[in-house]
Amino acid sequence: MTNKQVETEALKLSPQARAELAEKLLRSLDDVSEEEIERLWAEEAVRRDAELDDGTASMRDAEDVFRDARARIS
Repeated sequence: MTNKQVETEALKLSPQARAELAEKLLRSLDDVSEEEIERLWAEEAVRRDAELDDGTASMRDAEDVFRDARARIS
């Protein structure tokens, strides 16, 4: 199963189940070295940049993102 497939399936979970999954995933990173975390973030940045370049992703203003996030938790 690819990361994208896992993500798609995870997003189908209830908010509570997603929160529990996120907590478990975050806890699993405790065993990762600082160097590995930096490498993973660098890979993620390169992936996101490529998505912007090839048009498969778009940017949003931070104000819009935060407004939408606040609306979801209110």
